[in-house]
Amino acid sequence: MTLSSRVTMPGQVWSVAAPDPSGPLYVTSYGASPLETVVTVVDLSGSVAWQRTFAGTGRPRSRLSADGMLWVAHPDQAGRVLEGVLPDGSTGRTVVPECGPDEEVDAFVLLDDGFCVAWAGASRLLRSSRTQQAPLPQPRVARYTREGTCLWSTPIVLGAVSHPGVVGMSVETGWEVRPLRPWVPKEVGVDYWEPLLVSGDRVAAGFTDTRGGIGRTFFLDLDSGEIVSATSPAPTGRKAIAGPGEFLIGSQGYGAFTTGRYGRDGGETARWASHGAMLVNGQGTICGPELENRLPSTSRFRRLAQGNTLVDGPSLTGYYTSCPAMDREGTTVFWRDGKLLAVDADLASHELFAMDDSRNIMGRTLLLGDGRVVVSLGSEVLSFRSALGPLAEGPWPCGDANLLGNPVLG
Repeated sequence: MTLSSRVTMPGQVWSVAAPDPSGPLYVTSYGASPLETVVTVVDLSGSVAWQRTFAGTGRPRSRLSADGMLWVAHPDQAGRVLEGVLPDGSTGRTVVPECGPDEEVDAFVLLDDGFCVAWAGASRLLRSSRTQQAPLPQPRVARYTREGTCLWSTPIVLGAVSHPGVVGMSVETGWEVRPLRPWVPKEVGVDYWEPLLVSGDRVAAGFTDTRGGIGRTFFLDLDSGEIVSATSPAPTGRKAIAGPGEFLIGSQGYGAFTTGRYGRDGGETARWASHGAMLVNGQGTICGPELENRLPSTSRFRRLAQGNTLVDGPSLTGYYTSCPAMDREGTTVFWRDGKLLAVDADLASHELFAMDDSRNIMGRTLLLGDGRVVVSLGSEVLSFRSALGPLAEGPWPCGDANLLGNPVLG
């Protein structure tokens, strides 16, 4: 294993995608400030082809289509826009979905015939002093045509939230530590990880109390926008597409450490006592590195098996972990604790590369052609040459969902 290139971006990397296994890489990052979004296109040798800067929201958002057009969400004089950037860096077309002055595209995905957008209140960085104290708009999920015509818009009501692990003390409790009573969040936004997933005719949209980290995932019908069901309030965690109309919803924090599987009707069909960045391959096998919120680490690489059982893989040191990728031989590759690790189909661990590195902001792992592995760490994108095989096919995040960074399963 060799490190073949490393490229530094203007700021923290938020996403890396590629139109196909031969590249190039589309890197979306911060610019000189949180109110700048920068798109950089890099070939597999590490050479920068072009770079563009957009007005930012504090949360860079982009999705790559199979034809090489990168869609970037950003504010401009028209409001909030989705701008399509062509492979040569020029603007292809711009879609301006109707929205309120304090609404923000908190997450979006590309559909075959348009877009699905999760809207929430604009970040504090974007709110003017005049509207700083105004009530935030109600979150919603909406579907649009390619031209920006709204097909449906569904309000999201998070409601009062609570969790047994959230405790506090006050005069009312006699200064004893007790679980907090349910509360209505003052500010609701999308989940940090995988906030919007589309699989078949179902949408999974995660919204959370931005201050407390307790949220719910809402399952919507893609055709009508009707809410099919919603999870109970819980600490938010990682999510994944498990199959057509099916999702994995994780929960971590305040004592929670679980992953549930939800079917097309929104009902829970399985639950495991584990949480992590899980992969789902073409045979339906679910596995990945656990992301337990403690040090020293007691996490392992796990396989989530039938009957809500766990199959133990190798122990994992460290804490911060990149989102993994899997090759067709069933080997999973990811970055953790300063190492590029591979866990094969027999759950044996292999260290592919190591360096003295303590960065705690990690992105996705891409598996490209000829065994090339790409990982983003902080503001850098690293590319390695390995003996790994082609990217596996499967619901998550194998196949196109991994390379394009567009979490949609048709």
